[in-house]
Amino acid sequence: MSLNRVALAGIAPTPWKNGGGTTRHLLGWPDADRWQLLISLAEIARDGPFSEYPGIERWFTVVSGAGVLLTLRDGDHRVEPASTPLRFDGAEAPMCELTGGPTTDLNLLVRRDAGHGAMALAQHGAPWLSPAPWRALYAADAMTLQIDDNAAARVEAGMLLWSDDAARQRWRVTPAAAAPSAGSRAWWLEFRPR
Repeated sequence: MSLNRVALAGIAPTPWKNGGGTTRHLLGWPDADRWQLLISLAEIARDGPFSEYPGIERWFTVVSGAGVLLTLRDGDHRVEPASTPLRFDGAEAPMCELTGGPTTDLNLLVRRDAGHGAMALAQHGAPWLSPAPWRALYAADAMTLQIDDNAAARVEAGMLLWSDDAARQRWRVTPAAAAPSAGSRAWWLEFRPR
């Protein structure tokens, strides 16, 4: 089967207008201008509010750095690299406070009128099954990805792999031969159209 690949190294960072960080847009699907889902990696360099995204379901996780404290309507949420990804209304634009220096963060934005998204920390060796037709893996570290009984594909660090024809496939990641499982971080992402 074929997978689409997006390498972080090939995407230039875009500075924020407020000077608080940069963003690299990994993917806008089905296209960058009229996206239903958007995946990005942000470097947050200092405290400040998030941008507002009305009508957007937002998923957020910390890829590297100590973490952040996000202030939402329902209270404060501490998000660290090992935390479960946080889902919230993009219109809230929470205040973000760094808890120990700059962070790198993975974002999934989904238009509510287009469907629903999800993000989860990938567990090594555990199969990921989903009826969602659109599925992806973001790998912060090198690893391998096996889909169903196909040969495992090598995934480089900082790579997004995705397919829009992945419903009910069995995806599984394992650490690269030279990397311990604790040092191989990855996240599953999915989109279920309405």
